[in-house]
Amino acid sequence: MRNQITYLGHATVLCEIDGVRLLTDPLLRERAFYLRRRVELVKVTAYQNIDLVLISHLHLDHLDIASLRLLGLNTRLIVPVGAAKLLQKKGFTQVCEMQPGDALEHGSLSIEATHAEHHSRYPPTGLTTPALGFLIRGSHRVYFPGDTDIFPGMADLEENLDVALLPIWGWGPNLGPGHMNPHRAAEALTLLHPRHAIPIHWGTFYPRGLDWFKPPMLTEPPQIFLAQATRLAPQVQVHILTPGDSLGLPREA
Repeated sequence: MRNQITYLGHATVLCEIDGVRLLTDPLLRERAFYLRRRVELVKVTAYQNIDLVLISHLHLDHLDIASLRLLGLNTRLIVPVGAAKLLQKKGFTQVCEMQPGDALEHGSLSIEATHAEHHSRYPPTGLTTPALGFLIRGSHRVYFPGDTDIFPGMADLEENLDVALLPIWGWGPNLGPGHMNPHRAAEALTLLHPRHAIPIHWGTFYPRGLDWFKPPMLTEPPQIFLAQATRLAPQVQVHILTPGDSLGLPREA
């Protein structure tokens, strides 16, 4: 049985743990609203036969209806409380709502919803929900924060964390509130104490027409994160994965 984590770009990560294929915030298209993918789209086979999808919040680069339809209307979706009706109206049949502190079982995995320091509003309708992170517990323990800034409760989330999937940037030249830049993400390591860290939410999408403006933001954030993590949390192994790259997890965490 293969246990590994594959970075597909932006906040989309494929976690294969104990026979369960779990996908986070799928954004699986070349173009999404005014964003264009700047790296090669990972082959469709990478996200076939998905058992479970985690949706952290309702912003369009995290809740993309067209991408979810590629996975199938019967795929099990875990969404913030208040979002189920929206997806059911779109034809999705297996939608489960969660709020911070809730937990559920799927196969051999336990999924716990956590707080995220971020706002969550679906632009076309104005629907507002909590923003979530998720702790995935099985033979390995993985933290997917969604979009968030540092919050004090990070220190108490998990005592034995194997992998932290940390957002380090976004899709444009600037970051709004409720996000971590590379420096803040490195600070988060001092609260989370994971064995491994994978920077995500960088280098995948950029607004059309802004190529001339700060294009280094497509490549620099993970290197800055690595340098800061080495200084602040040298015990953490940082793995910079480009979209399509995988990190194999040992049989024993």
